[in-house]
Amino acid sequence: MTLQELQKQVLRLPISDRWQLVQTLLESLQQETTSGLKQRNLSRLQGVAKSEVTQSNTDDVEDYATYLTEKYQ
Repeated sequence: MTLQELQKQVLRLPISDRWQLVQTLLESLQQETTSGLKQRNLSRLQGVAKSEVTQSNTDDVEDYATYLTEKYQ
């Protein structure tokens, strides 16, 4: 059955059946769309929370702590 044949048959249905068909189709599209979006959004966020502490960062923190300790003694 082609899309055009299906459309012709659907248009012959009573209004209540067509509304039910529309609801079913919309729910199907929403489910497929939201599941695809969730997967893409999660893959974009991968690695965002990674913390890379380098030696220079550690040295900077230690130097600042030493500075504050000496300043407020």
